[in-house]
Amino acid sequence: MSGTNRIRKVGIIGASGKLGQHMVRHALERGYEVVGVCRESSVPKLAAYADRITIVPGPTNDRDVIRQAVAGCDGVLTVLVPWGVQQYSSGTAQAVLDHSEPHARLIFSCGWHITRDGKDQYSWKFKTALQLATRLGRLLRAVEIDDQVEACRRIFASNRLWTVVRGSDLEEGESQGLPEWSHHIGDPILASNLTRRVDFALFMIEALTDDLLIQEAPAIVGRLTPSARAHA
Repeated sequence: MSGTNRIRKVGIIGASGKLGQHMVRHALERGYEVVGVCRESSVPKLAAYADRITIVPGPTNDRDVIRQAVAGCDGVLTVLVPWGVQQYSSGTAQAVLDHSEPHARLIFSCGWHITRDGKDQYSWKFKTALQLATRLGRLLRAVEIDDQVEACRRIFASNRLWTVVRGSDLEEGESQGLPEWSHHIGDPILASNLTRRVDFALFMIEALTDDLLIQEAPAIVGRLTPSARAHA
């Protein structure tokens, strides 16, 4: 790992969710100063950390909220959530790209459905499930998966110090250690398609100080899954 001495203060956008709370804990364990952003109604979810972090309540696609939260941050960790049909993911990503400090490491989370270069290989089951989820989400006006694609397109096109971490299916449980990663879905090491949520958060935190991941879109899988162990 390199660049560790550059990180002192981090912003966590989407801090109240399950992934966000794990990132808060990992960041505090490393001695980072933490600023967390979450919707006002979700602030109570961060009660366990309220006296150790700064909480900025508000929608994560609110540019003023993001501007306040990322000021002075050496790293910004963003959960790209495709809520509703209001360009939530792309609005959040754009605000982070626009308002983060020029030197900041920007780490974004998304699903395996994001592809950077079109070389990822998806199973027919995955593609069918994605199509159904996209249509149902749009019909119910609940999620906007296409907007997460747009958010990542903007990130990939930027010249910022970004990393987009693409997560497999997630499960709860104790940490198995830092996940393995590969460049493309379909690579044999990723076949198990499963990662502990706590370890997804760990990878996000570790990416802050790994310069080899700058402008990369690693797809991750749990370190102790069969496919990872087979290709260790």
